[in-house]
Amino acid sequence: MALKISLKPHERLIIGGAVVVNGNARSDLIIENNVPVLRTKDIMRDRDADTPCKRVYLTIQLMYVDEKNLDKYRNIYWELVRDILSAAPSMLEIINQISDHILSGRYYPALKVGRKLINYEEEVFQHARKAN
Repeated sequence: MALKISLKPHERLIIGGAVVVNGNARSDLIIENNVPVLRTKDIMRDRDADTPCKRVYLTIQLMYVDEKNLDKYRNIYWELVRDILSAAPSMLEIINQISDHILSGRYYPALKVGRKLINYEEEVFQHARKAN
C-alpha cells in the first residue's frame, strides 16, 4: 500500500535514511515501498537531544532509519533506560511500552510513545523546579 505525503514548502523528511528537503512549493510524494519515513515534526536532531529522554527518542529514531547499526543503537537504548530508571523509577510504565515496541521491531510506534516520555520528563523537571 502506497503512502502519500503532502509537503509544505521547505519541509524536511527522512525517507529510508535520506534527508529530503522540499522546494519552494507544496508537493506530494508517493512512497510505494516499505521504508522508514519521518516528517519534520518527528525528527530529533543531535543538538536538540539535550535531556536523557530526548536522547532515548533520538536513539529510537536512529534504530528506525539506520537498520544496519541496530545492535549499536539497541545497546545505547538499554544503557540510557537503565540510567533513567535509576534516577526516575516513575517512568517505568512508559519505558516498558517503548521497550515492548522495540523488542517487536516496531520503531515508529516506539517513537510515538517516546514523545510521551519526553513530555513526562518535562513534567518531572517542572515539579523539581517548583520544589526548589
